[in-house]
Formats: sequence, C-alpha cells, structure tokens
Amino acid sequence: MKNIKDYNISELKKELENLGEKPYRAEQIFKWLYKENVTSFDEMTDLSLDLREKLKKEYSICIFKILTKQVSKDGTVKYLFDVLDGNAIETVVMEYKYGRTICVSSQIGCKMGCKFCASTGIEFARNLTSGEIVEELLAVERDLNIKISNIVFMGIGEPLDNFDNVMKAIEIINYPKGLGIGARHISISTSGIVPKIYEIADRDLQCTLSISLHAANDEKRSSMMPINNRYNIEELMKACRYYIEKTNKRISFEYALAKDNNDNLKSAEELVHLLKGMLCHVNLIPINKIEGGVYSKSSNKSIIEFRDYLNSRGITATIRRELGSDIDAACRTTKEKKRW
Repeated sequence: MKNIKDYNISELKKELENLGEKPYRAEQIFKWLYKENVTSFDEMTDLSLDLREKLKKEYSICIFKILTKQVSKDGTVKYLFDVLDGNAIETVVMEYKYGRTICVSSQIGCKMGCKFCASTGIEFARNLTSGEIVEELLAVERDLNIKISNIVFMGIGEPLDNFDNVMKAIEIINYPKGLGIGARHISISTSGIVPKIYEIADRDLQCTLSISLHAANDEKRSSMMPINNRYNIEELMKACRYYIEKTNKRISFEYALAKDNNDNLKSAEELVHLLKGMLCHVNLIPINKIEGGVYSKSSNKSIIEFRDYLNSRGITATIRRELGSDIDAACRTTKEKKRW
C-alpha cells in the first residue's frame, strides 16, 4: 500500500484526480497530516465518507512505533523508531533557547565509512523515503506534544546519497499549508558528495549547507573519510566556492577534533590557509570515542586553543555544545548497530 506522506502537494493533487476527486482536497489532506498530525483517515472529518474510504483502500498513513526512548539529563531525547519493515532508525530532539531542533536520519545505515562515526558500524539497508523522513518529525511531535522549529539532516546516513527523497522531504516540510518550517531553519550535512553540492547550488535552496571537513589536507582527510578518495579537497572546495558564489550563503564546515590527530596548531594553520576568504563558519566538534574507534576526544585546552587560533586569523569558529552524551545521542555516538 502506498504511503500518502511520500507525496508532495502537486503529486497528491494528481493522485486525487486519478481517484475522481477535486485536486483542492489535497490541501485539506495536507492540513490533517501535517498541521493536525492525525493517525487515521477517519479523523479527516471535512472529507466525505466516500473519499475517506477510497483513501483507506489506496494508501497508508506511515506511523512509526517507538522501540526505545531515552531522555538525557539535559533534556535531549533519543528515539529508536520501528520503520515498519523490520528496520529501525534513530532520531534525536534537542532543546535550545531558540526552540527545539530535531536531528533526522536519511538512510537505514550508511555507506560512507567515516572512521570517527558510529554510523559506520550500521550496515546499510536502504534509503528512507521522503514520507518516512517527515514521519520522524511528526512522530516526535506526537509523542512530546511539541512543535519542532529547526531540522538538521545529521542523523544516520548521508543525506546527499539519498538526494531525491531528502529534497522532497524538505519540500513537504517547507510547504506553508503543511508543516510550514522555513528552509532557513533546515540544515543539510554532507560528507562531500561534490556533484550534489553543485545541484543544491543550482536549485538555490535556502537551507544551510554543512560540510563535514575534519582535515585540511588530503592524506589526513582520506584516512578519516574514505569519500575523500573519490572527491578530494580541491574538488570539494571548488564546489563550495561555486555554492557560495551562486547562493551568497555561507557554508558551515564541521571539524571534529581528534586527540593527537587534527587538533594541533599546524592543522589549524592548514585550515586557515584552506578557508581564507570564503564566506564560511567552522563548527568545532569535540569528537566522541566510539566502540572500536581509533580516535579519542581532544583536551578542552586543545579545543579552545584551536578555536582561538582560527578566530584570530579571521575564520569564525565556535565549539558545538554537546547535548545528550549521557544517552549516546551526542554527535556520532549512536550505538544502534543492528537491524530489527
């Protein structure tokens, strides 16, 4: 049965026309799915009984089941959701002064193989559909009785390796008569799939683009991130400059600091040389030790010195606040390594 949340508004209008219904009904259905967050077609009370029966025969409303829910002492909540086919995904919601941010997964497992990321230990099963990605947000809002204000595609999986579904999910999330979350409140993180960076630039997508960089030379970056063997730093920087020129938006570069690896002032100097003159921001991430991993967390002293060096050389840098570390919800610390 087709998941009705997999359709954007124009696609849903066509589906309804094929059922012999007026296309404006799609707007009503969007309201029920995304504004009201209903879990059954019977709750869509401004639709005729006949239409509700048609919908029940043709479509399902994807409703995730909560397998586990962990609450951190800082208020961060981590979910393990049953995606209804024997697989499971993680979703994390964090609370900030400016609102609640959800970190969504885009794939079941990951192909990228980054050496510092626990998702590497999760066998890739498949891409999430657009409707499943949106359901992560809806499931959290139902359970916590809240509204999400910001979305980051930084969970399990590489968003640009599931490009079409991620783009459609953003379209659904952004639609004013649906969830209505503005593109400027959405961040997409990528390990550096260069052709898709160009495509995002050409789409003039207003979301924030985050690049997982983590090293300023090819030898070190390739040792941490195998994708660098396919798209090296020179190619990646060329794509980033194109993105900035095309969109006039700054890029956020993620840099995970690993002890005795990329956290020294020589690495900071290389990073300054690489990024000098670019419209960008560096988000320093205290790396988290993962099971079987070769990297460990830098000292607070090294992290602060690295930040201060970048700032003193004109590269804006901040240290990411760690949330949910006590429930393994901090960046790259997932422990769910099996399919359900």
